[in-house]
Amino acid sequence: MEISFKEFQRLDMRVGKVAEAKQIAGSKNLIRMIVDFGDEKKQSVAGLLQYYTPEELVGKKFAFLLNLERRKFMGVESQCMVLAAEDDEGNVILMKPESDIEVGSRIR
Repeated sequence: MEISFKEFQRLDMRVGKVAEAKQIAGSKNLIRMIVDFGDEKKQSVAGLLQYYTPEELVGKKFAFLLNLERRKFMGVESQCMVLAAEDDEGNVILMKPESDIEVGSRIR
C-alpha cells in the first residue's frame, strides 16, 4: 500500500536519547524507556528484552515515532515508538543515527 507524500509528512519522527530504561515488572519482554527529545521527555514501551538489556539502551540515541496513537502495555502507557528493523530470521536491531546529532532532530 502506498501513502502520499502529504501523509508521510504527518509522521513526527525524531531522534531521542534514552534517559532511563527498566524492565516492566511481571513482563518477560517489555522495557519501559524515558526518552529525551530536547524540549520534552516521553515514555516508550517496547518488547525488546530478548534483544537488549535495559542498561544497553541508556544513553544511546535512536529513531522514534512520536505521533502514533498511545497504547498501554501491562498498564504502562507508551507515548512514542522506537523504530526497529527485523530480518527474516527474527533478528532485531534498533534504528539509530549513523553519527552524532542533537536530540529532537527531525527525521525526514
